[in-house]
Amino acid sequence: MSLPIEDYALISDCFTGALVGKDGSIDWLCLPRYDSQSMFGALLGTEDHGRWLVAPDDAAAISTRHYEKDTMILVTRWRTADGEVEVVDAMPMGDHRADIIRRVRGVSGTVQMRQDLRIRFGYATAIPWVRQEKEERPHALIAVAGPDAIVVRGSELHAANHSHEGSFTVRAGQTVDLVLTWFPSHREAPPALDVDNALQHTREWWTDWASGCAHEGPYRDEVVRSLLLLRALSHLETGGIVAAATTSLPEAFGGQRNWDYRYVWLRDASLTIGVLLEHGYNDSVDHWRDWLLRAIAGDPGDVQIMYGLAGERDLSERIIDSLPGYQGAHPVRVGNGASTQFQADVIGEVMLGLDHGRRAGNTETRFSWALQRALMGYLEQHWRDPDHGIWEIRDKPQQFTHSRALVWAAFDCAIRGVEEYGLDGPVERWKRERDAIRADIEANGWDAHRGTYVQHYGTTAVDASLLQLAQVGYVDADDPRMLGTVRALEEDLLRDGLLLRYRTESGVDGLPPGEHPFLACSFWLVEQYARSGRLADATRLMDRLVGLANDVGMLSEEYDVDGRSHAGNTPQALTHLALVRAADAIAEATG
Repeated sequence: MSLPIEDYALISDCFTGALVGKDGSIDWLCLPRYDSQSMFGALLGTEDHGRWLVAPDDAAAISTRHYEKDTMILVTRWRTADGEVEVVDAMPMGDHRADIIRRVRGVSGTVQMRQDLRIRFGYATAIPWVRQEKEERPHALIAVAGPDAIVVRGSELHAANHSHEGSFTVRAGQTVDLVLTWFPSHREAPPALDVDNALQHTREWWTDWASGCAHEGPYRDEVVRSLLLLRALSHLETGGIVAAATTSLPEAFGGQRNWDYRYVWLRDASLTIGVLLEHGYNDSVDHWRDWLLRAIAGDPGDVQIMYGLAGERDLSERIIDSLPGYQGAHPVRVGNGASTQFQADVIGEVMLGLDHGRRAGNTETRFSWALQRALMGYLEQHWRDPDHGIWEIRDKPQQFTHSRALVWAAFDCAIRGVEEYGLDGPVERWKRERDAIRADIEANGWDAHRGTYVQHYGTTAVDASLLQLAQVGYVDADDPRMLGTVRALEEDLLRDGLLLRYRTESGVDGLPPGEHPFLACSFWLVEQYARSGRLADATRLMDRLVGLANDVGMLSEEYDVDGRSHAGNTPQALTHLALVRAADAIAEATG
């Protein structure tokens, strides 16, 4: 059975990533991209669905782990009765190869290590044909199935019941390198990697990137780690930013709320660009903007809310039966049906991201501004339409207050582009639309009796997404309307001090009820507290939230307060970017 979600750590080469468990097993790996089919799928099943274990042979061995300074290089130290070893796990940067390094270093004494390699290409549908290259040094094993092939070099392995096992001894001062390399099966296996050079270059690459972080104030370590994870979820060449590294980790254990997050949501990517710009990474907006222009080029009416890493449009959702699901949570989904939904807020987030870029000094191109004008033209025709909202409900569309407020923000950004940056556009018409949207929200999205904004028109229920109304400038954080909304959220959606997205038992999303507090929403509440003068409450909640991160600073989508465990896909980009925003708000409030 797979480990608790919080027992995994991510290593990445900014093309894909692997989840490494505390037990030394890589239980999730898709090559060569995050959204490729899995080769190690034990995360969503058992070891027979693919894994690569490297750990002491001593079942009583105890491990601790950390990332090497400001990098994505994972170091796990094992202590046994006979000695200590370190396993350094990394995916090399900058060589345009798909490699995983597992360097075993003897620290003291003598430790017997073991390997268990179970290769299952195609979401565990293909056990490969394997051959040994015993003449090669170090020893090499080559596995091939369909379009995929890997070569594993290092300590010798032998076949055993559809797996390959091996053992080796490491003494103090000794190093044993194990390297896995993926390559297309129609090509020859790449040459052996220079591990010393690859590790040093990777160390320097991550350290140099992290050194550019501009953040002064509390929670600096958490901010830097979150930014590193956001960078790790970004594709180095295309500029796409995935929402998480995994698919189908359950929001409710044993339930059906299992989704594939290995794609680029315009919303999450736009918000990520915002926090990167706020922390000195100005060049990131050009890379992402180029991705955006390629992905949504064409008729604005055809804009999707998410795409593949290179801008692929077909993300058809299907259920796969070859993986039984995380601790039995079924179904396992590949693709995401929400890609065809109308979510009106997404255009608002895109416009906000590009507005951030302009304010950071990035020059608008004729093509990029023309695209934004086309998006505004589409909104002029469709902002009154009901939509599926930020939470991607799978029931009938509604007129969500949050969506309307983000549409208001889109027009506000477009108007600012004309008035402050000299761009051309029908500014007076846009102002009339912006005013009409505000009037619509105040007439239909406001509950005067309770003094709160509501989830959607025609209901009295509230929604944590309403916290974003202050973030996007629709209303000030200390406005009485916003303070009333916060009171309603605290009354209705707090569970053990953490915030739910909404009440799933209302049936608004068309799914069986039940989920855990959504971590990004609680970080939004921290930001709201800090910006409305409740600094002590902001700090108290922030301390609790960062304390929920696992031992290497990773957070997933949700948190099970009863089971005290992470839930949902991991690491979650929205969670980590909301952490960064919350830390910034506290830093600003403390001067």
